[in-house]
Order: sequence, then C-alpha cells, then structure tokens
Amino acid sequence: MHSERPAAGFAGADVPSDDVITNCMHCGLCLPTCPTFSITGNERSSPRGRIRLIKAVAEGKLDITPGFVDEMNFCLDCQACETACPAGVKYGSLVESARDQIRRAGRERPVAAFLKKVLLRGVLARPAMLRFVARLLRMYQRSGLEWFLERSGLLRVIAPKLSSLQKLAPRPDAVPFSGTVPEVIRPVGPVRYRVGFLSGCIMDVAFAGINDDTVKVLLHHGCEVVVPSGQRCCGSLQAHNGDFESARQLARTNIDAFRTHRLDAIVMNSAGCGAMMKEYGHYLKDDPMYAAHAADLSAKVQDITEFLFTIGLRPPEREFPHTVSYHDACHLAHSQKVTMQPRALLRSVPGLQFRELPEASWCCGSAGIYNVVHHDASVKLLDRKMRNVEIVDADFLVANNPGCLLQIEFGRTRTGARTEVLHFATLLRKVYGI
Repeated sequence: MHSERPAAGFAGADVPSDDVITNCMHCGLCLPTCPTFSITGNERSSPRGRIRLIKAVAEGKLDITPGFVDEMNFCLDCQACETACPAGVKYGSLVESARDQIRRAGRERPVAAFLKKVLLRGVLARPAMLRFVARLLRMYQRSGLEWFLERSGLLRVIAPKLSSLQKLAPRPDAVPFSGTVPEVIRPVGPVRYRVGFLSGCIMDVAFAGINDDTVKVLLHHGCEVVVPSGQRCCGSLQAHNGDFESARQLARTNIDAFRTHRLDAIVMNSAGCGAMMKEYGHYLKDDPMYAAHAADLSAKVQDITEFLFTIGLRPPEREFPHTVSYHDACHLAHSQKVTMQPRALLRSVPGLQFRELPEASWCCGSAGIYNVVHHDASVKLLDRKMRNVEIVDADFLVANNPGCLLQIEFGRTRTGARTEVLHFATLLRKVYGI
C-alpha cells in the first residue's frame, strides 16, 4: 500500500550518481535526439529535464511523486542522448537508478508494479514458466481464436488497444532453440574460434530460427559454438525497468554458466542482451565473489557484426542482387557504439546494394516493453520510422534486435510496406545459401 506522503529523496544502494548528475552542462544538444521530447515538446520529457528532476529528488527538493514516476517511465532509455552529449553524461544509468529507487520506495503505480513483477521476475527469469506462457500463446495463435477475434472485429470493439497489442506479440516456436541443440556445436572443418552463445529468453522461445541462423553463420566461419545449459535471461529488461536485484542475480547465473568454458568470445545476436552483458562488470563491481569474473565475461562479449568484422567475413561464393537497408538498434548504436561494422559487412557482400536509412538510429519505439506500456507514444515513433523505410524502399531492412524486428514488422502491417524485415544473421544465411 502507498503511504499518504510520497517518499522524499533517494536512499540506500544504487542511488543516481552525483558525479553523473553534475556532469550535465544543460546545453540542450540532447533535445533534438530525444524521441519523447519530439512527441511532447516538454522540457521535463527531455534528458536535460529528467536530469533536473532526478537532481531535485536527490537534493530533497522534490518528492518521488506520481508525476516524477511517470516521467522516468516515459523515457525509452534509448540513450541517443548519450551519443549526442559532448560531456559524455551516462544518462541511461541515471534513469535506471531512478527507476530502481522508485521500486524500492514502493512508488510505482500499482498496476504497473504488479505487471512488471509478474513479467520480469515471474516469467522472463524462469525458463519453465516462460516456456509455459509461450505454449499458451502459441495455442491461442494457432487455435483460430486469434484469427476469429481479429477478422470479426470483436476485439477491436471490446478492447481496441488490445487488438493493436496482439499484433506485436511474438510467434512462439514449437520447440525452444535450447531444446534443439547440444551444448557444444562443432563446425564441419577445422575450428578457428571457440565462442559462447546466449540463446536468451524471448529469443529462445520465439526466435529459434534467428538463433539457428546465427549459429549456422558462426559455424560457416569455423567457430565451435558453446551454448551453456545453465544460462538464463540476461537481465536487460530487469535492469532497464529498475529491478537491479533481479538483474544482478541473473548476471551471476550467466557468469557461472559461461565461466566454466574456455572461450575466445561470447557472440550476441540481440542488441539489448549484448549491451547488458557488456555491463556485467559494472553491475557486479562491488560483489567480491563475482567482480573479477563479471569483468572478464563483459570483455569477451561482442555483437555478431562486431565479431564477424573482427575475424573477417568469409567471401560469399555468389552475388546477392538485392537492395538492403539497416536500422540501428538503440542498444547497439548508442549503448555499444556499434554502427560502422554492420554497414561495412553489408557493403562487402558482392551484388548487394546498400541504401542508408534516413534517421537510421532514431528509435523505432519498441524499447523492451515500452511499446506495451506506452503504446500510443510507441506508435508515433514507429510511424516516423516507417516513413523512412518507405522512402528507401529496399528489398530488405536489417536489424539486430528482436524488439525492433517485431516493432517494424508491426509497422509493415500498418503501412503495407513491401520491405522485408530480417535479422542480420538471417540475411547472411541467405547470402551464403546455408
């Protein structure tokens, strides 16, 4: 239950860093890059405005009010402002710490707090429960009930927002990826590298094909692929939504799973997961049992485009006569600063014509669970993205994040755009014909 008076100030562990707060010069260069500011035009909905709000709470000048909570949650945490910031302010760490403080203080709105707890702790962090929910969703989608509710228009009448949201739902696979592969997968020829692979949570149950594409491409490049059986969700959604406790526990579980294997790299095919695992060293820096192991693991994490660019893309044996564009997933471009490598790889494919997407790094509106909890704002951002997709009119649009793939595919259903949306690994598998 909420007390009558909102909690004042921040307390305990994981308070927003004073050093990061004071680094902000309030120059405003972040404002044009901020998706929520572009929607509202309100200063409080900008990175600069939110930093001022966080500072006011930290200094005890402002309570953790419902308005403060709403503004922190309205942020997509896309971190485009960090790329634009001349002072290098780590804004993402501030807003995530503020969300953790909101959770600790019990100031989250009750319905949102309940849904986040169920999803982040009860489902995503528990593989058996995630698979059970995925089976239920698959049954609903394949039973004809989804088709009936959509074709009849009944769902649009009863719950129009739910009708729109169900189009965003992933299509779970019959068998999770982790249930189809051994722990160690060897290439046909000599082993050049030994790499770890995170099969993920949503990726495991709903994007088994993309995981398989990723492994096939790695095998094609002479990699022995290790898929540790004890791995779990990376903790990204938990951290971004202010549940550092759960995120750290998941990080420890994954460190235990990967540390027993000798690996040259840990290759990721999800931007959000990669960004999170690269931060394990930060999240566990004060844990004497895990700090060193976390830092070691984080140093090995690479997006698949980073890894292939580093080792050299194996030349395709045939041309790929198609036009291809590329969408920068926020947590790849802004969190990991990986923008050059995917473009260089695409341009190196014989016959492929690369077309740069206008505003390629502008958030598509997915942002984890943002497109569910802030659906209307998410759709506004998606519409802006889809206008650029239609301007380029490429055969394929490539992205390296499952949320982006779902979101932009949803945009295709809204606009009728002809461009097919693919993961980078899926495109490469087409290129190689494997």
